[in-house]
Amino acid sequence: MPRSQKLRVLFITSEVYPLCKTGGLGDISAALPVALRALHSDVRLLLPGYPQVMAGVKYKYKVAEFNTLSQFPPASLLSARLPLSGAGSIPVFVIDCPGLYNREGGPYMDAFGHDWPDNALRFGLLSKIGAILGSDTSPIAWHPHIVHCNDWQSGLTPAYLSFYSGEKAATMMTVHNLAFQGIFPPGSVVQLGLPPDSFDINGVEYYGNLSFLKAGLYYADQITTVSPNYAKEIQIEPLGFGLQGLLAARQPDLAGIINGIAITEWDPETDHYLIKNYNSKNLSNKTANKTALQQQMGLTVDAHIPLLGVVSRLSHQKGIDLLIQIAPQLIKMPAQLVVLGRGHPELEHLLSTLAQAYPKSIAVHVGFNEALSHLMEAGIDCFLMPSRFEPCGLNQMYSQRYGTPPIVHATGGLLDTVVDCTPVTLANHTASGFVFYSMTAASLLDTVKRAVLAYHNKKTWQSLQKNGMAKDFSWNASAMAYQELYRRLLH
Repeated sequence: MPRSQKLRVLFITSEVYPLCKTGGLGDISAALPVALRALHSDVRLLLPGYPQVMAGVKYKYKVAEFNTLSQFPPASLLSARLPLSGAGSIPVFVIDCPGLYNREGGPYMDAFGHDWPDNALRFGLLSKIGAILGSDTSPIAWHPHIVHCNDWQSGLTPAYLSFYSGEKAATMMTVHNLAFQGIFPPGSVVQLGLPPDSFDINGVEYYGNLSFLKAGLYYADQITTVSPNYAKEIQIEPLGFGLQGLLAARQPDLAGIINGIAITEWDPETDHYLIKNYNSKNLSNKTANKTALQQQMGLTVDAHIPLLGVVSRLSHQKGIDLLIQIAPQLIKMPAQLVVLGRGHPELEHLLSTLAQAYPKSIAVHVGFNEALSHLMEAGIDCFLMPSRFEPCGLNQMYSQRYGTPPIVHATGGLLDTVVDCTPVTLANHTASGFVFYSMTAASLLDTVKRAVLAYHNKKTWQSLQKNGMAKDFSWNASAMAYQELYRRLLH
């Protein structure tokens, strides 16, 4: 299509910040469409009508009804606007189907943490209506050039469109985390209106079950994931999670595009959660935030002792078990540790026990606190992110923006966004953190020791801080990469 023609993109997602969010997908669904619209693409979201979505969108009115989809209960399509944190709003389509979406709990689980038993139907409907809107049978006047699907919840859309013989949009499938695949019993194939012959290794079948995500990966015209390195990792074991063969076969159609961050929300120069704002030219103001954090968390107030921090889901994937193993050695360096997060009860208990044993050196806040997460990014000296796998990651980018060099495992987007501190990278002004390659407690401890040594060299540390703060982690570059892929698809 001519570059002068405005791209029309239907962005299908199961969550969007601030209405509903369980992870990075919610943030991306709020930020990427806005960045694409700033590049003059006509992007509109398609969302399930959870109670918080129905309450949060503005100017709702019905544009279509779907009463004859035999596999699904009756539903209406509403046109609405999603208010943005700044000025303005973004157009959205909301599927109003009370029987599937109007219930208490989260998008995928009830209040007790159990998956909704009808999730196949709930997200089958999202996928089906996405496919209808992407075809020439759409009941509305707006027709997308591209249907952009995200994670397993919209994975059946490319499959439905693949079996449609009329005019239809091109499809893109973005994987935010391959570990979540939307797997359901084989009977779901007929229940969801897919052709029986699609239940095949060359189709939607995954070890005897139906996989929404495999359907999207098999049938989509283009596959993307949220960092270049993660795009390589998922083509082999163990991070391919059983789909590595398919992804390796589709390698020519697979691209990795690093996520951006909300640079207006995460800006040490304007962040209202900070005690003192600062930038790369007045880094001395950062110390006031460290002092405030030490006081708030009951740690010994000492500007010279390195303060390490973690803001994370407390899980095995995030490497929290390794951090617990080395914690006693950290305080002997000496160093301090502050942790914010919730997750596996055993890890929460072990961290809390450490905080009780070393109250002036280790502090743990179980839960989530937005204000504290911002103060930590500014107040800590080094951010710890020892994830076993991390498709993209956001905190390592927040940290660099706040002049807080991160310590990361060499995986996924962490390796794409953090440059290890070495004599060469210091000399060419690219060093922005510390990277360890062996997923062991000893390797993590050795890397922390490297970081602490660098911390006590003021010239080296300021170089690391300024290198990180100079990086552009905005959504603009990512949006341009997506837009270029859209245009390539249409050619």
